[in-house]
Order: sequence, then structure tokens, then C-alpha cells
Amino acid sequence: MTGRSPVLELRDVHFRRGGRAILRGITLTVRAGERWALLGPNGAGKSTILGFCGAVSHPSEGTVDVLGSRIGRVDLQALRRRIGHVNPRHPLDSPLSATEVVLTGITGTVETPMRWAPQEGEVARAQEMLGVVGLADRREANWFTMSQGERGRVLIARALVIRPDLLLLDEPTTGLDVAAREQFLETVDGLVRHDPGMTSILVTHHLEELPETTTHALVISDGEVVAAGPVDEVLSTATISHAFRHPIEVMKHRGRWSARAGRGDGRSAEVP
Repeated sequence: MTGRSPVLELRDVHFRRGGRAILRGITLTVRAGERWALLGPNGAGKSTILGFCGAVSHPSEGTVDVLGSRIGRVDLQALRRRIGHVNPRHPLDSPLSATEVVLTGITGTVETPMRWAPQEGEVARAQEMLGVVGLADRREANWFTMSQGERGRVLIARALVIRPDLLLLDEPTTGLDVAAREQFLETVDGLVRHDPGMTSILVTHHLEELPETTTHALVISDGEVVAAGPVDEVLSTATISHAFRHPIEVMKHRGRWSARAGRGDGRSAEVP
């Protein structure tokens, strides 16, 4: 995996807003085919980092290279067309069908643009992606009649329809009940079977929301890196307790992570 080319590189990145330091000295390299989790408490700076990954913002200091292009020296709009972004707070107001929502991934808009009509191949691609996320029989369903879980999977299909080089998932299980969350995570894991070379970054503050196919993790707290690297090395009781400033016992069972009030000895537990 280490021989693969970098998809994302942050080098000594700092970010300030209103005179306040949000990020301090963030360095991160994500390589092709790696699937990263970005974890940390609320206010740690996760969304700010994801903004760099999605080519929507600039650092105050340091450099950010996304898909071989340096932020600040490239047309950001063109770069964004190579990035799939799943945001559960998708602000759609029109009663579009699932297929129509997926097609807005091609136009890079929330609503269907006026006087725009998809080509036959684009419709076929959108419906193919709905099949990939398990919604082939819901392609004509109205956005407002779909469950939160179905909407989340539609948004994955929307992100995938452009064949992105990088997939970003921003707290994608927000608002889902347990069953819908598990269906969503099964869908994310299924994407790797569909495209083993997929590169992704998922933001969350809940270990239970990590897909089994996660390969790496970055843990941040107060705008600084606590640990980064292979997920099994990073997600320890000591690291998570330090990041969240509370004794938290980290456990892994059948490929899935969990956390509870901890014993404070710094180790993570592998449950048979």
C-alpha cells in the first residue's frame, strides 16, 4: 500500500479564523486505495480538514495537494468535479426522484439545473449506481418519501456517479437509527468490493460508525494530530482517551470498533 501514489497531502497545515487557531501543524498523506477515518471530539477541526480535502477552502499556512494539484494554484471548481462528497445535510427542497438526485452529482448542483437534460448514458450510469447501493427498486422514489437511510445511500450513489478519484463522507450516519446505520455501513463496505481501489475519508466522532473496510485513521484534538496511521495501530484506548479527555476503553469485535467508559490502562481490547 505504501508504494501507491498520494491522493491527498497536507504538510504542516495551520488554519486560523477570526484570529483563533483552528488547526495547528497538521500533516497527513492519503494514498490511493486507502480508506481513512478522521476522528476527534466536536470542535477538534475535522470539518476544517475535510474542507481542504474537498477543495473548498485554503489553509492559512502550509500546503495542501489534492489529486496532484496544489490548493491555491488550481481551478478549484474543476478539481471538485473529481471528488465525490456525501453530506447527510443535503439541502434539497424539490421532490426529485432518486435517479434525479443522483444525476445532480454530474452537474455538481443540489437542484436540477434549468434547461439541463441528462444524456441517455448518464441516466443509465445513475441507475447503475443506485443498484450498487442496493436501491435499484427505488430509482423513481420521491426524495421526501425516502427514509433517512435510503437518502444516505442515494447520496453515496450521487457521489459515485462522476467516478470520483476521492470519496469524502462527512458524518454520513447523522440522524440514522441503528438499523439504518448498519445498512449504510454495509453499503460502504460493499463499495470496496465493487471498487477495491477506492480512496475515501470518513469523518465521525463515533467508533461504532467505522466501516469494517477502514484501513487508516487520523485522530485529532484541539486542532492537532494525536495519532495517524494504520487503523489497528491508531485506535487504542490511550489515544482515544487522550483525544476525548476521558477514560475510554476501545474494543474491536469481528472487524467493528466500539468504545465505553474505560479502565485507563492504555490498551485496546480485541474481543474474540
